[in-house]
Amino acid sequence: MMRHILGEDLKVGCNLTWGPCFDFQKQFFTGADDKVSTHPYLLRYDIEVSGFGSHRSGHLCLLRLKEQIYPGGDSKNHWPTLGLNTLKWAKRQGAVTGPAHSGNGTAVKDGKLPSYEVPDYNGIGANEFIVDVTHEVPGPDGKLVPAVDFISTVDTEPKAELNMWYHVLNCGYRVRASGETDFPCIYGERVGMGRSYVRLAGPLNYDAWCEGIRKGSNYVSDGYSHLVDMTATGDGRSALMGEGESELRLAKPGKVTLKANVAAWMPEAPPPPRKREPAWSIERARQAGVRTVKVEAIVNGQAVAEKVIDADGAARDVSFELPIERSSWVALRVFPSSHTNPIFVVVDEKPVRASRRSAEWCLKGVEQCWSQKKRFYAPAEMAEAEAAYEHARQRYRKLLAETTAD
Repeated sequence: MMRHILGEDLKVGCNLTWGPCFDFQKQFFTGADDKVSTHPYLLRYDIEVSGFGSHRSGHLCLLRLKEQIYPGGDSKNHWPTLGLNTLKWAKRQGAVTGPAHSGNGTAVKDGKLPSYEVPDYNGIGANEFIVDVTHEVPGPDGKLVPAVDFISTVDTEPKAELNMWYHVLNCGYRVRASGETDFPCIYGERVGMGRSYVRLAGPLNYDAWCEGIRKGSNYVSDGYSHLVDMTATGDGRSALMGEGESELRLAKPGKVTLKANVAAWMPEAPPPPRKREPAWSIERARQAGVRTVKVEAIVNGQAVAEKVIDADGAARDVSFELPIERSSWVALRVFPSSHTNPIFVVVDEKPVRASRRSAEWCLKGVEQCWSQKKRFYAPAEMAEAEAAYEHARQRYRKLLAETTAD
């Protein structure tokens, strides 16, 4: 694995121990950087809940763990079947958490983004996520923290990944995006096909890198387009993505300038077709056979403005002036190659309640997910599962009542 990290010039690699190889690979977990790490190339062993426990309701990435095995055994055979219980254990030790290969089971057929079609919730991606994102659980100091920090992207169908993310952001949940390569299960071509570019204030280390994911100071990319240092400015104030709470506060509705340093690269002519083009790929972003791509400004999941840039590798400043009528989240993307995390524009101290249709979609998703996943929860956890889903229903109903925007 370290050879792959070096070959792709990845500064941080997460080797996630999972089901079939758990008993062999558990020997390498230390809760610290692996001994093969050579700064600035870091390798860390953590966990993907895959092939055991709650995996049928959605695989979970558990990063920055101090302990790798759930209490009650020494392997994978006794783990919870309710993902929320796994998340509670991980968050008590300060882990950074989120679903893996999020588009598995959450794809829709209408091809829209956002889409209001309810997915099947019959896979192993961000399925129980629709429930878990509504929960807060105790952290290391006992204070409540979000049960999930990120949704994985750049690994499965981009519209499925982004649709789930956009809807929960519209409900006011501040979950971030992380890049993922499920190597070699989904893509055996190379590691680093899905990347998180994290802005760090201090020295590079794994714990700080994970904290950057949690705070959303990263953008995700296939490595061929970049959206660096996104800022939002308005009413004499400015916010940098991932700095503090990623908030720009406005006293009243007004104009916001969204800016980033943007670069993209692709060959001048489209290369020969590949047997399998990755789901996220700069070639899928190519405009009409020429060497250009669109940079889009996103407000509450809707592309509201765009600019076309040459994909020649040159870095250039790109800005958009956006009218903001109510508390919203804003972001930039080169679809489907890269995406920033959001900046939250808070107007008149009101929370983000961007869309009744999103709240309705999430509420219907809880019911659909329950219809598919309830048979996988162990009898001993069934009461907890029922309570977890009911909590989610109540939260989305409350959000729906608080939301006036369509």
